[in-house]
Amino acid sequence: MWHAGAMTEAVLLVGGQGTRLRPLTINTPKPMLPVAGVPFTVHQITRARDAGVTRIVLGTSYKAEVFREFIDGSDLGIEIVIATEDEPLGTGGAIRHALPYLQSGPDDPVLIFNGDVLSGVDITGLVDHHARTGSDVTLYLTPVEDPRAYGLVPTDQHGRVTAFLEKPTHPHEIVTNNINAGCYVFRRSVIDAIPHGRVVSVERETFPGLLASGALVSGVVDSGYWLDLGTPLSFVQGSRDLVLGHAPSPAVPSRGDFLALDGASIAASAQVHGGTSVGRGAVIGEGAVVNGSVIFDGARIDAGALVRNSIVGVDAQVGADCVLDGAVIGDGAVIGAGNELLTGVRIWPGSQLAATTIRFSSDRS
Repeated sequence: MWHAGAMTEAVLLVGGQGTRLRPLTINTPKPMLPVAGVPFTVHQITRARDAGVTRIVLGTSYKAEVFREFIDGSDLGIEIVIATEDEPLGTGGAIRHALPYLQSGPDDPVLIFNGDVLSGVDITGLVDHHARTGSDVTLYLTPVEDPRAYGLVPTDQHGRVTAFLEKPTHPHEIVTNNINAGCYVFRRSVIDAIPHGRVVSVERETFPGLLASGALVSGVVDSGYWLDLGTPLSFVQGSRDLVLGHAPSPAVPSRGDFLALDGASIAASAQVHGGTSVGRGAVIGEGAVVNGSVIFDGARIDAGALVRNSIVGVDAQVGADCVLDGAVIGDGAVIGAGNELLTGVRIWPGSQLAATTIRFSSDRS
């Protein structure tokens, strides 16, 4: 039985291709993209560490070498092992692929979390609930205002999960607003039973199968901070919330109205605020306004540009008097002066946009 202070192992699933975040993920896997100054996966690893996890298996697939290089050069105060899938195996398949790397006994708890969720879940409380109830699997559930985009997870008065429902299409199908929030505690023997070497979805196969077999699947509802960082706008929001202190993480270098990393240069007349993070060696020019954005290492924002709710990739350049609002600029792209790029625009790495002679009004609040 798990008790406070006992070794807890975890599996962090970081194998996804991050297609919704392209073009940022063409060069870098999503969990290694910088969020509030450090790779996103570091926020998750350090929160697990601070909750008592001593050993973590990174389940990698896409661009696995980037994780390996980073982990080899880092000391995050926790043992990190890398398990790489040759072919993507789905959430359940990835968990099963991590099994040979686990050292837990059959009845020990194994914490599992998705590599694209930023949350303030009480990890220790989740593991304690799992042990106290003798559950086979315990799910972290979070309430959302509009559950139509998610699978629903209803529970009875004792917290026992009663069903796993697909995304609702009609109002009468919304029997709960609690959704699967992407963090679980598995009894290790449950991982053993997942089919090996093929694609398995925990949501569609493993969890419903456990319910059908009479296993005890519990749900713990935690209404604290939760965000899926899978889209550019939510990626920016997550970084912003970490910098402003709205989302918890021990890995944020500093909190405040903005975060400037080593070697960043911000002109005296520039305005940088709203939880913006400015990467190493990045340059913000005279009179530029950067609000609630993520500026990657080595990027350059020239004089008079307005950048809002946007992501500017590594070594990209945004010309003078440009307006970016909800845009994503790939690594090394060059945006000529005077361009206006609004919500949904994505510029691929290395692209070049010619300057335009259009000038915008001086209202840059």
